[in-house]
Amino acid sequence: MSLTSDQMELREEEIRKHYPAALTLLEGIDHSPRVARATSPDRAEERSPGLGTRRAFRSTTPGLATRRPTATQGVRLIERIEGTDEDALISPLQATLLGALRRSLAIALAVAEHYAERTDLAELKRANLEGTLPATRRADFTELLAAEALVTGFTFSSAAAFHLADHAGEARVEVGEVEEILTENGHLALHGLLWEIDRALAAHAATESQAVAAVIAVAEGAMGKIAARAASAPRLEPFTAAAWRVEESGFAVRGFAPASTARSTTLTMTFKAPHEVVGNHIAKYQALRLAKMLMAYDFDRRLNPFAELGGFIFTFMGDGKPGTGKTTLIQMMAGLLDEYCRNAGYPFRYRNLSTENIDSYQGKSGQNAKAFIDYVLDPAAIGFGTIDDIDQLAGKRGDRQSSAGQLEITAVLMESFAGANTVVRGNCTFGMFSNYPENVDDALRQRAGARFLVDGPQSREDYIDILHLLLGQHHDIPLGQHDLYAAQEIRRAVARSYEAHAQPQEDGLRVVFDEVRSRVGELDTLARLGTYLKAIQEADERFTGRAIKNITDAVKVRAMDFELPDEWMERPDLFLFRPYEEKTAMIEELRRPITAEMVLQEINRYADSEFRYAGSSDEAAVEAMVRDMTRTEEARRRFARRA
Repeated sequence: MSLTSDQMELREEEIRKHYPAALTLLEGIDHSPRVARATSPDRAEERSPGLGTRRAFRSTTPGLATRRPTATQGVRLIERIEGTDEDALISPLQATLLGALRRSLAIALAVAEHYAERTDLAELKRANLEGTLPATRRADFTELLAAEALVTGFTFSSAAAFHLADHAGEARVEVGEVEEILTENGHLALHGLLWEIDRALAAHAATESQAVAAVIAVAEGAMGKIAARAASAPRLEPFTAAAWRVEESGFAVRGFAPASTARSTTLTMTFKAPHEVVGNHIAKYQALRLAKMLMAYDFDRRLNPFAELGGFIFTFMGDGKPGTGKTTLIQMMAGLLDEYCRNAGYPFRYRNLSTENIDSYQGKSGQNAKAFIDYVLDPAAIGFGTIDDIDQLAGKRGDRQSSAGQLEITAVLMESFAGANTVVRGNCTFGMFSNYPENVDDALRQRAGARFLVDGPQSREDYIDILHLLLGQHHDIPLGQHDLYAAQEIRRAVARSYEAHAQPQEDGLRVVFDEVRSRVGELDTLARLGTYLKAIQEADERFTGRAIKNITDAVKVRAMDFELPDEWMERPDLFLFRPYEEKTAMIEELRRPITAEMVLQEINRYADSEFRYAGSSDEAAVEAMVRDMTRTEEARRRFARRA
């Protein structure tokens, strides 16, 4: 991807001139831990050979140069990394790790230099070295040095995680809390982080793949700590208001937002063509349209016209009985996005959050969920995130059977999907899937802006189509009188499905609908539709304002109920590569008017799902109570016989 209009290029010569200083840091530094507890003695605690008695870099913090460190530890990362195996020669992965660290240090120093030039820091550093720093500027100097330390430490951590992301294997390392976050100045901040990396390598890096995982874990932990401090630190606006990009690797610096690789995920799943998804007409239709909506994302503006105009689906929930096609729907949508992105040259991200992400280590489950969200949200890529079996993954608040890890995941998903800091750019979407959505926390379930009922094959034609599809070609059984896959023709099937929602499907909702219509007449005005909504809320108190927002969002989706031409996906210059304003105008020309019939259908469709969830949830609770009462009664009978 090329530079965007709000980015400055961080030139290669600006980075490479810091390579010697970065190499010196990797060869050996002496560091006395200031915040963290010193590690147990090992070979890395000795003073590094070849180092003088003075610091490699002179501190520019007033009064700091005369301060003598105690309990100094030698940090020799090159030696440490080369010692992660028994081979006398350095391995390709070890060389990659060292190269990534050197480049990350050089990038951090280059960005810190830019920050110093954009502020008074460069001038104040010169005055301090010359001994001419005015006493009136000492407070400013100290604040600017602290800001430089945050900028340097975060940029190094972000760059390290970025450059190592593609080399992370299956190894996972728990490094604990990153404590040595130092804010006296930029160089000392790097010393603290390199000491943390050395400590993690010493404790966890028995293999080179674990060494990579340990460095990434320290980098991610440091980014979280530094970003939290930066939230209340002064003098950072010149850094947060600017953006830099390294064109060679695509690494970008945007304030204290972690940079992640914008390379595509290599998908190993079996993709499904749309005709291979039998039944599930509305779900399939919305997934097809959503895939094309995502492709309208503008990488320069970092916004999607559909997100601005309305009608973009940021989160959705697919529910249905086991075996009705939820996995097939995921395979279809991921396959379409993968194909579209390959054709346009866009990076594509897919990731699934599974039960493997639930961890017994306190806080780790939440970290796993946040890493999943951040990976998919990356504004430099098109993203698709799925959460399969969310009823098992995310805990229900107040349920004593929910583990602490499940509740951590619930909290992260709720904040990420509809929290105070949620920004919907339109470059990604999240799908939650469940066989038992009634077991999902009510507040989390309502954060799903759209509902996909995955009900599988329904008609006789559907069953003939799926039988033919699954049998394959290795048989001689004649098809008979049947137009193969004609029932899967999307528009005709979807029109029938939408028309069916002119009347409620659930018995409880049908009672409310009939009562309101008999009282006010046909629901063809906003006042009558509002009366219907209030009646639904009186029947089910969980039908809140968020439900109304989800319904109106679904109506806006219906207003965008048009198919972006396949030709626009096949020939990106026709639409995808057009300027943002032109894409917006092209979409507006296709927009449909909103009708009362459309609103009523979406109210019924959403309310049907809530009544279905509530009915299943209540029935499950009643069954559980019946089982408990039956066991209690049986225990009483047995106790009476023994007495």
